[in-house]
Amino acid sequence: MVEHLNNEKLVLEDSKEITLFQLSVIKDRIIQGDALEVLKKLPNECVDLVFIDPPYFLQLPKKKLVRWNAKTTVKGVEDDWDKFESFEEYDSFIQKLLIETSRIMKENAALWIISTYHSVHRIGKIMQDLGYWLLSDVIWVKNNPMPNWLGVRFTNATETIIWAVKNKSAKKYTFNKDLAKEFGIGKVGANVWTIPLCTGKERQKDKEGNKLHSTQKPVELLKRIILTTSNEGDMVLDPMSGTGTTGYVANQLKRNFIMIEREGKYIEGMKERFKISPSIPKKRKKSSIEEELETY
Repeated sequence: MVEHLNNEKLVLEDSKEITLFQLSVIKDRIIQGDALEVLKKLPNECVDLVFIDPPYFLQLPKKKLVRWNAKTTVKGVEDDWDKFESFEEYDSFIQKLLIETSRIMKENAALWIISTYHSVHRIGKIMQDLGYWLLSDVIWVKNNPMPNWLGVRFTNATETIIWAVKNKSAKKYTFNKDLAKEFGIGKVGANVWTIPLCTGKERQKDKEGNKLHSTQKPVELLKRIILTTSNEGDMVLDPMSGTGTTGYVANQLKRNFIMIEREGKYIEGMKERFKISPSIPKKRKKSSIEEELETY
């Protein structure tokens, strides 16, 4: 838990002088720095669960999308961190990220990595080429997706989360099947989670009232990941933590965390977020879609 840490102690800044981070120093802290550089300095086999929300490389057109009323534009992902020169550059980035992640994962640790159709298939191939053993994928269905304003294709209402271990020999990984049944659809706990996009009071805002991060993940999503594949006291890592949902949820569920983030504005958002203790319910009311699917 981080209640004993003030905002000054919550953040640790990386530097060239640091060659190795001691686990006791970075426990329940945010490391400000580049993920690929910081990961190299973490000890071998030190984490029990990793959640990665990498750039999706959406390859969005430079032209602004205008809503049907022709008065407002669609604010998508325009951040520099999602821009790459080519698929080769993107693949190289993901590969380096996953190589370091494997090294710091304990033998039976869980890895979750999320993306959309734009890159999830590339990520899955790289994972398999590196020896990761894919256990499942979970389809996150958004019941409030961003509309497809152009009307030329299906509205993208899902994201895919790959759940894996570092190699095929990892047998005693954590899986809390009773919770999986509670969160999924049907009696077997199917790999479909219906969760709304992060909106309203949960959404972090900047000083102008705009969303602080373009792809902030909802608390409910991380709650399910952490509860189903880790135990109390485990170490949870998020190397690209954005607004800090992973650490925010892990802390309340009695897990320890390490978060890595480069952007100063997101760091400030996390510091503000940790000033308030969240309320994370054990159960969530099912949507009408989920209830209908469970009848089949």
